[in-house]
Amino acid sequence: MTEKGRPFGRILPAAENALGARPIAADESSRRAFLRRALALGGGAAAAGLAAQAAGAEGDPAILKLPAHSTGLGQPVAARDYGTPSEHEANLQRRQSPGLTRVAQASVAFTPLQGLFGIITPNGLHFERHHQGWWDIDPEQHRLMVMGMVKAPTVYTLSDLMRLPSVSRIHFIECGANTGMEWGNVAVPTVQYTHGMLSCCEYTGVPLSTLLDHCGYERKKAKFVLAEGADGSGLTRTISMERALEDAIVAWAMNGEMLRPENGYPLRLVVPGVQGVSWVKWLRRIEVGDKPWDTREEVLHYIDMMPDGVFRQYSSIQEAKSVITTPSGGQKLLDKGLHNVTGLAWSGRGRIRRVDVSFDGGRNWRTARLESPVLPKALTRFSIDWVWDGGPAILQSRAIDETGYVQPKIRQLRQVRGTRSIYHNNAIQSWKVAQSGEVSNVQVD
Repeated sequence: MTEKGRPFGRILPAAENALGARPIAADESSRRAFLRRALALGGGAAAAGLAAQAAGAEGDPAILKLPAHSTGLGQPVAARDYGTPSEHEANLQRRQSPGLTRVAQASVAFTPLQGLFGIITPNGLHFERHHQGWWDIDPEQHRLMVMGMVKAPTVYTLSDLMRLPSVSRIHFIECGANTGMEWGNVAVPTVQYTHGMLSCCEYTGVPLSTLLDHCGYERKKAKFVLAEGADGSGLTRTISMERALEDAIVAWAMNGEMLRPENGYPLRLVVPGVQGVSWVKWLRRIEVGDKPWDTREEVLHYIDMMPDGVFRQYSSIQEAKSVITTPSGGQKLLDKGLHNVTGLAWSGRGRIRRVDVSFDGGRNWRTARLESPVLPKALTRFSIDWVWDGGPAILQSRAIDETGYVQPKIRQLRQVRGTRSIYHNNAIQSWKVAQSGEVSNVQVD
């Protein structure tokens, strides 16, 4: 069953919650008033503590003793070194989920979303998903062939491609299996494992449309392209001609530098808004045709079993989705009072229009602030102020994209898709805050 329209979604009015009340306004004047009240109600003890520390500073000899970094000569310029983070940030790293796959070459390394800021994923923290391991390919020997229903089949070197007019655009990439372990029940503890097959980078390369035009694709007959990678799995994916011409890129750079080997060096395909398996790494061949190829990864994997037992194929678009990253599972609120709740939202169909946040398991919703930039088919950072009173709470976020599609609850998604799926889980994520301040993964229907 091919994708014919929208899998699931609904249109919300400009503001809605379960009690019929409008969400709290997010303009700056109301926010300033909110912060003043929050500090008065929740931050008094903390402010008093800081005042006491300041008053006693003169009597504390430690505060008057300058550390070595304030009196000595620092490290020399590391001119030949590739810069690395501070040793104090060594815990922030990609992590595997033990036992997820039978061999490490076909495993996943998850992005630590809980420790990132803004929308750009550092290259060294971009998630990894391979089908037969990664390779560091010699760019001088690598070739890309464009063939099939074209007038002039052509083989390009990397130098050939880099001579052509290039573009640089920011887009998210999400594996189709991201959040797949949550289909049945709560399976993993942290946002790194629930949503960490997700990254967002600036990609630089030549538009695929430029290469197709250069080779003279048959405009009346050509309906699809097949992308093939140069790794041992021979991974191939069908992409509609519409998406190939719209914004797909044959990319050689990511975040201002050449691709990393684990991300497809020296060439990968970028297909914005489409599941990550179609972003073929180590790209070596583009074939133009008039029908889908139904390759192994299109008939056995990355398909959705529906409640009636029929498999949904080519459901490649990543629908609107969001997740709160702070506070999230495995973290702990250290004190009552004001907290900045923040997270990420994205949609494969365009820009995020709004994100709502609930602190009571979806009974009431407030509208969050969307931090700039808000770009099409890219991660959008959202934030909202919250005063925690020390009691239990359930935090959720709900994304609405520019088409009006609304991120569904897990119960709503299961009604349409059943419970036997692995891929394309874009349900609302819930985090439970206990009285102790500890945050855990929980499912709320």
